[in-house]
Amino acid sequence: MPGRTVSMLPSREFNSPKAVLGEVFMRVARLVTIVSGITALITSFCATSLAQETVIVRPKEIDDVLTNPGIGFMTFQRFNGDTLNEAKGWTEGKPIVYQDFDGDLKNEDYPDTTIAYFRIYWKFIEPERGKYRWDLIDKALKTARRRGQSLMLRIAPYGTGNQNDVPGWYRTMVGEKKDWRERKWQVDPEDPRYVGHFTKMIKSLGERYDGHVDLESVDVSIVGAWGEGAGSELLTDKTRCALVDSYIDSFKETPLVMLLTDEKTNGYALSRADVGWRIDCLGDMGGFSPTWSHMNDYYPQAIINFGVKDAWKKAPVTLEVCWVMQHWMDKDWDVDHIIAESLKWHISSFNAKSSPVPEEWRPSVDSWLRAMGYRFILRKFTYPSVLKPGGKLSFTSWWENAGVAPCYRKFPLALRLKSDERTAILTTGADITTWLPGDNLYDNEVTVPTDVPDGEYDLQIGILDLNSDKPKVKLAISGRQPDGWYPLGKIRLDER
Repeated sequence: MPGRTVSMLPSREFNSPKAVLGEVFMRVARLVTIVSGITALITSFCATSLAQETVIVRPKEIDDVLTNPGIGFMTFQRFNGDTLNEAKGWTEGKPIVYQDFDGDLKNEDYPDTTIAYFRIYWKFIEPERGKYRWDLIDKALKTARRRGQSLMLRIAPYGTGNQNDVPGWYRTMVGEKKDWRERKWQVDPEDPRYVGHFTKMIKSLGERYDGHVDLESVDVSIVGAWGEGAGSELLTDKTRCALVDSYIDSFKETPLVMLLTDEKTNGYALSRADVGWRIDCLGDMGGFSPTWSHMNDYYPQAIINFGVKDAWKKAPVTLEVCWVMQHWMDKDWDVDHIIAESLKWHISSFNAKSSPVPEEWRPSVDSWLRAMGYRFILRKFTYPSVLKPGGKLSFTSWWENAGVAPCYRKFPLALRLKSDERTAILTTGADITTWLPGDNLYDNEVTVPTDVPDGEYDLQIGILDLNSDKPKVKLAISGRQPDGWYPLGKIRLDER
């Protein structure tokens, strides 16, 4: 007699209700085992998800004036803590007269700075043919470091007048003639001896100082009074190229900055390297003529015509006051207009010639300093709350550069794990020189050393000095610790 079938089970013959009941119990047991396994997997997945919870950090922005490397005001023939020039005067071209230092780095009536600018004439660097006074530069570099500054340098071929002439040995060599095509030439730049001796000095300068950690930048100074380049457009291509090449071939690491002179000279330099630019008469609103000014009739046009409009993306723009800021005020020139123009040109640093800043203008100057150069705001940072020792710490970060220029030095971005027992610094591969104004994203991972023990750590972030593990760059966010690091939150290392 054929057996009955149960629709919920596979067809099978059986002879008794007891057999059917046993089959049902066996199938139910199997189902329970499967469900238990799935439950265990789900529980395990949830536990893993909980362990890998993502921490989201949104730092608070601050409005402070930040003193950061390579940007802002600079001292001139002086250092932080030195007495400023009196009234409307300034000094340049001669060896620095070092002042007694009492340990106070504050500058009265002048912003805090990270740059010291040293401008000296060729005659002082090479007083004897082929013998260089590098000690003048060495002392300036060492003093700048002790005062929390880097050194910006220009060796000008000459100034004006007999006291600021070319080296005496060179004057004897070429003769007394000073009447040339350009009135600001003291000697003929087309004389092969000028190219030979001046470029030899520049090449020797590069051999000694290129890449020096305390050398901020070097001006491409080739002709004209004060090295400002007057008459550069008159040079033959051969002479122009030889003079410019002496800098570009000698300085591969230290940034170069050229005077805004003419289309040929500026164009040639930029065809060879990423070179920044500078002007030495920012703010002139009619001091030379009632119908002409640098600010309205020269700089806006020259920046475009000479091809330097986008140079700021790769190399710094550094500007110098025309006369001093007090002169601007005396002439009733619009400081806010001058500042706005400089920001439009992506200024990183400004030489006010170590002359006092008018007190009435300090609010405008402070606003200027907040925008000058780079200003990094960490908007968002994410990371896992738990990690295994030796594991990869993956993170995402959103930064805003609220300044008008990038940072031109590759200061390393780093994370730090810190507890009472152990500290580990994890350097990322970020290239902050690519962080142009606006939003920038940087997502990556860093490996936690295997010898970092289990436990809870403070996770911190910082942009470090090139030669140490100490933070160098201040961020425009709250929470900066006394040692310069910024807290992000807690993270646990757990081997389980």
